[in-house]
Amino acid sequence: MSSRDPILIMGGGLGGLTTALALAQRGLPSRVLEGAPEFGAIGYGIQFGPNVFHVLDRIGLTGAVMDKADCPPAVLMRDALTGNELARIPTGASFRARFKHPYIIIHRIDLHNALLDACKYRQEIELVPEAMVTSFEERNGGVALSAADGRTFTGPALVGADGFRSLVRAKLVADGEPRPIGYVAHRTIVPISQLKADVHRQEVVLWGGPGFHIVHYPLRHGTLFNVVAVFRTSTHGERGDVESYRAELQHTYRDAHPAMRDLLAMMDLGRRWQVGDRDPIRHWSKGRVVLLGDAAHPPLQSFAQGACMAIEDGLCLAELIHAAGGDFAGAFRRFEAARILRTARLQLESRALWEFYHAEGIARDVRNETVADWDEAHMYRCLAWLYDGFQTSLEPSTQAQRRA
Repeated sequence: MSSRDPILIMGGGLGGLTTALALAQRGLPSRVLEGAPEFGAIGYGIQFGPNVFHVLDRIGLTGAVMDKADCPPAVLMRDALTGNELARIPTGASFRARFKHPYIIIHRIDLHNALLDACKYRQEIELVPEAMVTSFEERNGGVALSAADGRTFTGPALVGADGFRSLVRAKLVADGEPRPIGYVAHRTIVPISQLKADVHRQEVVLWGGPGFHIVHYPLRHGTLFNVVAVFRTSTHGERGDVESYRAELQHTYRDAHPAMRDLLAMMDLGRRWQVGDRDPIRHWSKGRVVLLGDAAHPPLQSFAQGACMAIEDGLCLAELIHAAGGDFAGAFRRFEAARILRTARLQLESRALWEFYHAEGIARDVRNETVADWDEAHMYRCLAWLYDGFQTSLEPSTQAQRRA
């Protein structure tokens, strides 16, 4: 099998499509396999920090993304019980001056479509829907994938961009299912004209409370309103009696600010996502197979950076594959070394921030008192490692090399 045959990418989400597009720009063909009947995305909002623009600029998508995005004036944190504003990160002119790029909010469908449209114009990319892969193996100097309908796909290497519950990871790492952390998330989008809650409608707002939080922000230039409600539950989100579930949720939010309860009344409780976690791992490749994005290093949602990391991965991996001249195993080892410290730090700091959001009792009092002293400069310094940190250098850091 030739190294110039199409690289197999399992998963047609943001990370998989970014990888395919970045490879195509370097003249490398790929075949993107998606299990769903068509390429698409779940229709909710997504936040993007300025670090992602280092990639969007390189793959030529900044304009298409900005056409569909909103730039909130600030990101706020409020106490979910009192409603008091705890912290404000201005994301306007001073933010852009510091980080060179904006902070944006965008409908995930719009973002995915921008990537998908760009991929459709590249002859190097083959998009294959309804390819439900059930197994894979290395053989004959390449990788062979078997699909549920009997088809077989072969290529010189496999990129597992198949998300949080990755089939590729299950075989490659074999570390079991993600660990439930006892929280469930609900997501809803409504026309902003239907919004009755007395809340900020332009900013990104997080209400942090004991065992629960809500995030909300506008989408599509102020016509839609995106709400995410998260709460701790003894049922781990398992399906059961809806009224009992609603009663448990209402009990959790019983002391919440009235605006939060108004937002909660809007939520579709029939759709829920169990929040899970994984420990950072040092290696997510073996031979000609590599993981990417949430399949490799899934963070909790605290920093809203999971999609950003997958997109960063896509460009970094494409550069390393191109430079490796057919040595896929070597490229994948260098990819791990280049990304491990950044992605592991995000996973670990996301856990700490998750606890920070949900502080209760004296911990909540300490949180509120501490945050009161944070000014704009302090918050920008805290975010610098994340928003300044992405580099497209082919060389891993010295620290990463020592740890490999």
